[in-house]
Amino acid sequence: MAILVTGIAGFIGMQTAAALLERGETVIGIDNFNDYYSVALKEARVAELERIAGGRLTIHRVDIGDEAALTAALDGADFDRITHLAAQAGVRYSLENPAAYVRSNLAGHVNILEIARYRGVRHLVYASSSSVYGANKAMPFRVEDRVDHPVSLYAATKRADELISETYAHLFRVPQTGLRFFTVYGPWGRPDMALWKFTANILAGKPIDVYNHGDMQRDFTYIDDIVAGVLASLDAPPVDDGKEKAGGFTTPHRLYNIGNNRPEPLMELIKAIEAACNRKADLNLMPMQDGDVYATYADIDAIQSELGYAPATPIAVGVPNFVQWFREYSG
Repeated sequence: MAILVTGIAGFIGMQTAAALLERGETVIGIDNFNDYYSVALKEARVAELERIAGGRLTIHRVDIGDEAALTAALDGADFDRITHLAAQAGVRYSLENPAAYVRSNLAGHVNILEIARYRGVRHLVYASSSSVYGANKAMPFRVEDRVDHPVSLYAATKRADELISETYAHLFRVPQTGLRFFTVYGPWGRPDMALWKFTANILAGKPIDVYNHGDMQRDFTYIDDIVAGVLASLDAPPVDDGKEKAGGFTTPHRLYNIGNNRPEPLMELIKAIEAACNRKADLNLMPMQDGDVYATYADIDAIQSELGYAPATPIAVGVPNFVQWFREYSG
């Protein structure tokens, strides 16, 4: 039976769908192909999926925030698992266009939960974010930590998604896993992310904007490691046994961090890009941006012990892989 992948034209959605197709699954994909960033990049991702799909891929161009259109698109489709990766991304953009986050991240999430509820799916895996930790000062970030001090609307919507999912797990016993992703990067990545921006500008001989004067840390996580965690989660639904799960729930609902478990100074990322590009960066040092945080660091004990998740890609390997892909993609 097929797997539904929302956000299939997005970075993580495309790479997850590719891994599912490569292991022989049939995939039904949903994406609205919005213009938050390059639609051409999204089309190229889907074209790559179609190249490897062997007829096992169906794409629906629909907005998950539009309940009627979503229901109509999936009428007659046969799937028993959902990997819900569609969302309006971006921390800073949420300051400019909050309505987009309410439609996609809140209404869209509920629409997907309703589909899971009425179809009785075996498992719904959905994307959360390390942004939910907000102003948390304790390191590393643990799924047991309180996360009620978001510093952006994006973060607030992702935490709200977790709570709404818990409601559906409690009332309707929908088996779910929420994944808090930590700074995902790699080939087919997003143009609004630092790695893409830095690489593009360094190769073009342009300065790069470095916030908080470079004094920041991120748990940079390579896309292959993220996808491995998504698939491991999808293949092992939580049991409805009343026992406490990761994240503190006793319903068939759990939360995992997916990170590299190794925060890197931002300047180390820049050095890795410089080495891969064989060029020095021209740094434009700037203050911290609104909605940003100083550091992220994932405690991955839960997903490591329960599913065997083991990130294997340091930035010394992942960054050159991205730069090589970027050169080929941008021509």
